[in-house]
Amino acid sequence: MNTKSILIKEIENLPEPLAAEVLDFVRFLEHKKADGFENYIQSESSLKKEWLTPAEDEAWKDL
Repeated sequence: MNTKSILIKEIENLPEPLAAEVLDFVRFLEHKKADGFENYIQSESSLKKEWLTPAEDEAWKDL
């Protein structure tokens, strides 16, 4: 049995108030994941302008 199946089985046995807390936590995790990806994309585009230059290549070539 995989993790998702076990989790579903456990959730089915929870009283409604606890199931609501689990749902809140799942949504928190989804939001956290989305924020992390969004920050990564934003960082990449802004850093690309500074890092993809001949001067940067020269500065890092000996490392």
